[in-house]
Amino acid sequence: MKKTCKAFFALAVITIALISCSRAPEKAKNKNPLSLWNDGAPSKTALIDYVKSVTDEKSPDFIPVKDRIATFDMDGTFVAELYPSYFEYNLLEYRVLDDPSYKDIAPEDVRETAQNIRDFVRQGKKLPDHFDMKHAYAAAKAYSGMTLAEFDAYVKEYGKKAANGFNGMSYGQGFYKPMLEVFEYLNENDFTCYVVSGSDRFICRALTDSIGIEPNRVIGMDVTLVSSKQGEAEGVNYTMAKGEDILRTDQLIIKNLKTNKVKQIAQEIGKVPVISFGNSGGDSAMHNYALSNKKYKSAAFMLIADDDVKDHANRDKALALGEDWKKAGYVVISMRDDWKTIYGNGVEKTEFKF
Repeated sequence: MKKTCKAFFALAVITIALISCSRAPEKAKNKNPLSLWNDGAPSKTALIDYVKSVTDEKSPDFIPVKDRIATFDMDGTFVAELYPSYFEYNLLEYRVLDDPSYKDIAPEDVRETAQNIRDFVRQGKKLPDHFDMKHAYAAAKAYSGMTLAEFDAYVKEYGKKAANGFNGMSYGQGFYKPMLEVFEYLNENDFTCYVVSGSDRFICRALTDSIGIEPNRVIGMDVTLVSSKQGEAEGVNYTMAKGEDILRTDQLIIKNLKTNKVKQIAQEIGKVPVISFGNSGGDSAMHNYALSNKKYKSAAFMLIADDDVKDHANRDKALALGEDWKKAGYVVISMRDDWKTIYGNGVEKTEFKF
């Protein structure tokens, strides 16, 4: 009898040990999430309430980990776009009008597009109609022939330049610190976060590399890529050899805005997001896609640039947009009222210098 009890006890100990070892270690969660957000801010409350609801196994709103898909626009959502314009606009302007290695050989249509940007940011001239596409075609040409490694290095090198309109920050450091907390908070709660931007996919990858976003979770504007010795041959008819590089071409595939964002999400992610973050009408289709999720509770957040003290914002325009976003069913994030900081300590808004 004693031997039987001892054997049973030993078996129980081994079983408990095996069960304990088989359990995945729980992620250490921040006890004070979104600490850079003001307590009581409606958007903070809405986000925390949503996450608690869909991660609680006892909740009727529970979402399994595999389906916790979050999508984020980039420019103006977690990366600055008011220094003085989008990062990719600033980069093209520099490439075409200032870069000594390219400015003298830039095609005339590309030069005209870069000048449109310069006139817009320096003189306030209105950009031409459908400028998103005009810029996309020009950018495809301006970086054509670069290897992916060369382009990544080029973007990161430009990112080291001091951000126009700010002291204490480079272009590559221009992240909204409270939004970086959102990535952390969602990651802690087992969401998979994707960047879905209108900017060039490889610009987005270069910028988000420093905050730990994996390149396979970045979707953006795309150009055709070729192997370095492929020439005019179609990829289906050419076998890449060892040691060849992948090059950018001047052939635009897609400008990833509005419904194109939804198409790319459907193709590349294969699941409908349950939570979405953006800041402009170019993100509304992505938000509406998430809010149309037929399987799970979903939410959409729209950021408004209404802080004209810490940032170069048009407060009246931002507030008007905020009302529109509320009517559309989105939760509005106020940079002025909901955040304690934008860029963190040591960053100060200044006048633009040209």
